Amino acid sequence: MSEILRVENLKKYFTKKGMFGSKSSTVKAADNVSFSLEKGEVMVLAGESGSGKSTIAKLILKSVEADSGRIFFDGHEIDNQEKSLEKIRMNCQMIHQDPYDSINPRMKIGDIVSEPLEIHKIGNGDERFKRVIEVLKEVKLEPAEDIAKRFPHMLSGGQRQRVVLARALTLKPRVILADEPVSMLDVSIRAEMLELMHDLRRKYNISFIYITHDLATARHFGQRIAILYRGKIVEIGSIDRILTKPKHPYTQALLDAISEPDPNNLHRDKKIRINEPTNEESEQGCKFRARCPYAIEECKEEPNLETIDDSHHVACFVKLD
Repeated sequence: MSEILRVENLKKYFTKKGMFGSKSSTVKAADNVSFSLEKGEVMVLAGESGSGKSTIAKLILKSVEADSGRIFFDGHEIDNQEKSLEKIRMNCQMIHQDPYDSINPRMKIGDIVSEPLEIHKIGNGDERFKRVIEVLKEVKLEPAEDIAKRFPHMLSGGQRQRVVLARALTLKPRVILADEPVSMLDVSIRAEMLELMHDLRRKYNISFIYITHDLATARHFGQRIAILYRGKIVEIGSIDRILTKPKHPYTQALLDAISEPDPNNLHRDKKIRINEPTNEESEQGCKFRARCPYAIEECKEEPNLETIDDSHHVACFVKLD
């Protein structure tokens, strides 16, 4: 494989205004984030709500402007020039979490799916319609000609999410950013949607950035994973390695949330505190130390990502066994 996308030191801070005379605060949605994506690879960005996953996707697509950092696509840096923006937006498409909000309820399905072609002025009417039918069939929405004439309210939630996927495929993208694409679907439909994306990835060698808080679906679909906590990557590497032998206490806490604690696993005996302080001291050093039962004196300094092996990197002074 070869690299298709790379982000270097992405930063995006938001100022949160205080209420009733309280002080404003800074939310570090992306705090010096760096990772790469190979052609045909699935890279998972995982973490709880507010960890910065969706913000990173928006920064890559340039729908939100980064405070600093660099983005490279296919070996070329993406800046704010029109040609550069057109390149990233044609080759990188987004699947949003909520199919109810991400498509226009007043547009027919055919018009929704062909909209990217119209925006980028690709093909004539007949060519666009032909492409719409192709992608509707690709995502198993048939009879495609009939589906194209319907409105979103005439489809089920699972069908609407397939429409969102079809729209993303219309421009034949090389990267798809999937932001919690199955979290709004019934459990019985989630596996079908993940399997469909898996088949499309293999067929067209599409790279995916899969954004989720659900480590169960992440392991089913992903190959590498970056664990995010308050805008920082705390652990990154092979998904099998990290989800079976996590080194960061936060990764272990996420795993504990989806499984029964193992009494034979000693480091699970210490519980992660739910309530998180928001005082100034919690902003110093490791961001997780206020919740971490393993915190030591060194944690007052901010840890850097250290290499465990070629497929595993962690930002932690303790490093679980």
